[in-house]
Amino acid sequence: MAGKLSGKAALVTGASSGNGRAIARLFAEEGASVTVADIRDDPRMGGEPTHELITAAGGEAQYVECDVSSASDLRAAVSATVDAYGSLDIMINNAGVERQRPIEEVDEDDYDWLMDINLKGVYFGSQAAIQQMLDQDGGGVIINMSSIAGIRGLDESSLYCTSKGGVTNLTRELAVEHGENDIRVNALNPGFIETAMTMEDGETAGGILEQTPLGRAGQPEEVADAALFLASDQSSFVTGHNLVMDGGFTA
Repeated sequence: MAGKLSGKAALVTGASSGNGRAIARLFAEEGASVTVADIRDDPRMGGEPTHELITAAGGEAQYVECDVSSASDLRAAVSATVDAYGSLDIMINNAGVERQRPIEEVDEDDYDWLMDINLKGVYFGSQAAIQQMLDQDGGGVIINMSSIAGIRGLDESSLYCTSKGGVTNLTRELAVEHGENDIRVNALNPGFIETAMTMEDGETAGGILEQTPLGRAGQPEEVADAALFLASDQSSFVTGHNLVMDGGFTA
């Protein structure tokens, strides 16, 4: 039986670990050919590189080194996907970082570092994908990784909230701008997901979980399931949407 993404080519940034790794693996299981794009492919969680796990399981994948703060790297990753698989049908702008500190302690280097990855990377990743999708004249899907921090404030997170707020509204704008081209643009807004990055600060994690009605952290595989819905034809009439998956935190 064919998978939900059979015949599709997908590019996933930040796919060496965490949510991106889970998304890349699930998409490959569902029949997509996947470009794993990251600055390294030695995931912090340990284990085999993502693209090797995919190919060992019978899927099709390649690794491309990509610094998402560089627009030229993002264009090169798109080109590598098209060269290998013939098209780019799904773009997942997943790569992101976090830095918690009160605004009075943030300096310009902090700001530039985080915005270059979290917001500039999504902006120019979307641009590169849209340019290719327009050339193909067959539409496509873009999924941006936002956060609950893109729709509400969090303590000592002015940098992160600013970046993810930008991603949230960029998603809406691109959906409006390119709906006529059959390019659907949506975002995922996860709450606390158990990854190497989020578990680094146990005190913050505990505070968020105390306010989460389901009483637990989400798993990267659950984020991947939501991404699959937005990437597949099951969401063919969904665009400009920010899908909140936070265990009830924002409720």
